[in-house]
Amino acid sequence: MGEMFCFQCEQTGGGHGCTGRQGVCGKQAPTAHLQDKLTGAMIALAKAAEGTTPDAEVDRAIMEGLFTTVTNVDFEDATVQRYIDTIHALRDKLAAQTGKKADDYDMQQLWQDPSEDIRSLKSLLLFGMRGMAAYAFHALVLGRTDPEVNAFFYKGLRAVGTGHSMDELLPLVMECGQANLACMALLDAANTETYGTPVPTTVPLTIEPGPFIVISGHDLHDLELLLKQSEGKGVNIYTHGEMLPCHAYPKLKAYGHLKGNFGTAWQNQKKEFDGIPAPVLFTTNCLMPPSDSYKDRVYTTEVVAFPELVHIGADKDFAPIIDQALALGGYKEAQPLTGINGGSVVTTGFGHGTVLGVADKVIDAVKAGAIKHFFLVGGCDGAKPGRNYYTEFVEKTPKDTVVLTLACGKYRFNDLDIGEIGGLPRIMDMGQCNDAYSAIRVAGALADAFGTDVNGLPLTLVLSWYEQKAVVILLTLLSMGIKNIHLGPTLPAFVSPAILDFLVENFGIKPISTPEADLRAILAS
Repeated sequence: MGEMFCFQCEQTGGGHGCTGRQGVCGKQAPTAHLQDKLTGAMIALAKAAEGTTPDAEVDRAIMEGLFTTVTNVDFEDATVQRYIDTIHALRDKLAAQTGKKADDYDMQQLWQDPSEDIRSLKSLLLFGMRGMAAYAFHALVLGRTDPEVNAFFYKGLRAVGTGHSMDELLPLVMECGQANLACMALLDAANTETYGTPVPTTVPLTIEPGPFIVISGHDLHDLELLLKQSEGKGVNIYTHGEMLPCHAYPKLKAYGHLKGNFGTAWQNQKKEFDGIPAPVLFTTNCLMPPSDSYKDRVYTTEVVAFPELVHIGADKDFAPIIDQALALGGYKEAQPLTGINGGSVVTTGFGHGTVLGVADKVIDAVKAGAIKHFFLVGGCDGAKPGRNYYTEFVEKTPKDTVVLTLACGKYRFNDLDIGEIGGLPRIMDMGQCNDAYSAIRVAGALADAFGTDVNGLPLTLVLSWYEQKAVVILLTLLSMGIKNIHLGPTLPAFVSPAILDFLVENFGIKPISTPEADLRAILAS
């Protein structure tokens, strides 16, 4: 089998694409080829489903298939092949009912498309759907689904696998962003209706003595199940990465053994998990190939998979993890860990429910001149050099400005103490990457209060990206007409020069430069 081709994430090889036997993420070429086959099979399924309303089984298979191809999710050939087999069986079942037989699409047709602009737009569409599928899946786990969101997966997949002009693809890319707005609203409702409205919460970074489990990823439902099964057993639970915002949900924080947060952002896991006396559960993406020093203590569930790791199946029996935590015993003494800037605590829980609850104070502070500007500094973190830009940017923001943040990019600065304005912290963590919906809600409310649109607010988005969930959030913002977004640390390899020119001309997309230069330009405009 030949070498792989993948350019869907920010760290892609040479800034152009991973083309060897292994991607920068650790994915092996055979796995990459299988994920391409899976995508081609889903395109065939979408074509077979045209003109029908697929049932819940097909909808879930499409979500899982797209989600499993997100970066840092599935590294195991056998599980990807099972997804392919499932998709083929569903395709054949549909074809028998409708008479529409569709062959698998060969993804090499896309990767080798002679038009780099068509390839760029189709990649934007495909990668956006992969990100949206992750959000739709989390909502589905909590019993929520949206037929219009589901329908777009089929529409978008068919577009990737058929001939389209740029004029046809551009509206579809924007439509993907609009579909994701509905998807994020769905997930926000699912999370808050199930676990309550997040409240501002201070989270310690110290690990207490005794047995413990670290849970990583994004899935609130998996955390709830783990908390229930470990309750009263003498095992503490610590969040990692994007699970940090879980501490702000009332029904989750009610568990006394949900103690704090372990470590920093996902890309530091190999160092931070090295030799820890505790097991780690990965519920979604952000898994890196584990080192031998802790591989025997890493578990996966749902769509996450890696060779030789124990996978917790649909029964969600976390007993093996709990038993191992008890056997390992944890630390004998408290371990005072810190954020990357030396802070010992972080805060979270400033979602739209909280911020809009004090909207009158925020509006008064703006009118009085106490708040001169808002910055949304957030997105994915990553290992590539240059991301200290976001730390320096936040450190240099004037004292009369507010920094909203979300996703794991906040770990670059969320342990900083940069003061308060009117009793509110200047850094407000709005939650996970999907909680970009909170930022959109807050921006919309402020725009209404000041009789303008979002582009008329003293608000600047300074975003970092790494994988496909960030891609679809960017598409959502663009589909809403939000302009002058600063994006980094590098621009996507799959965006062609012509498409980039279009984004710059129509939306004012700007690559980040230096914190000083960008702040000067923003505050002067």
